[in-house]
Amino acid sequence: MFDFFANIFGYVLNFIYNFVGNYGLALIIFTVLLKLAMLPMSIKQQKTLKKNTKIQAEVKVLQDKYANDPVRLNQEMMDLYKSENMSPFSGCLGSILQFIIILSIFFLVSRPLTFMLHVDSEVVNGYIKEIQEQKAEKASYQEIAVIREKGAEDERVRINMDFLGLDLSQVPSQNYSDWKVFIIPVLYVITSIVSMKLTTNMQNAKKDKEEKPADKGDEEGDTMAEMNKTMNYMMPFMSVSIALIAPLGLALYWFVNNLIMIVERLVINKVCKED
Repeated sequence: MFDFFANIFGYVLNFIYNFVGNYGLALIIFTVLLKLAMLPMSIKQQKTLKKNTKIQAEVKVLQDKYANDPVRLNQEMMDLYKSENMSPFSGCLGSILQFIIILSIFFLVSRPLTFMLHVDSEVVNGYIKEIQEQKAEKASYQEIAVIREKGAEDERVRINMDFLGLDLSQVPSQNYSDWKVFIIPVLYVITSIVSMKLTTNMQNAKKDKEEKPADKGDEEGDTMAEMNKTMNYMMPFMSVSIALIAPLGLALYWFVNNLIMIVERLVINKVCKED
């Protein structure tokens, strides 16, 4: 499945690359186009989250009312979601899709000869074998190694990965002596924290606006909110650990994606408020 999406994304990325002639710039344009394509779903997801927040208040009432009757509670909750034309799992689709996209992009930047340039596998495998015979240890990303070693002499495996003085084929964990390889991962972490802080502030503002006397359900909700908050702050650092062992192209994609996401959340939040 990830290969399928990586292949589709690769055709788009290659189309852009043929116009701009730079891998980094092509990745940025690709990221913007992908976010624009996902915008309707993002708007729908934001509206669903706002609607779900309102429904939770009614769910808490039902939980208190039918605390000793789980069968009746489940039926009443199903009726509630049905009347609101919502599903308890309506927020899961967006998360699953994001997970698929993240892994597909990882496949794409790790194997650009296969998914972006669509080079014949015999050519790629031949070069990989040749490089392995010349060097004692196996490269972490074999297709990246082919680009670095053979790109100058064979245009079939050549990709211009120089972006603002950074080589996007480099892997930070393999180049500790070059401080420049950490620029993009650090920027990614910063934008991730800003994005999470923005989301937290929006949620707190909404909570203050809808402030009411605390009850048992509210305490449970607060516990879940704290758990979500912890996960939100952990995710950027989990992702950057991946970015450190992946080619810089992945970190660039995540960084640009975060910048767009910050703007997107501000705009969508304003639009949803006006609806």
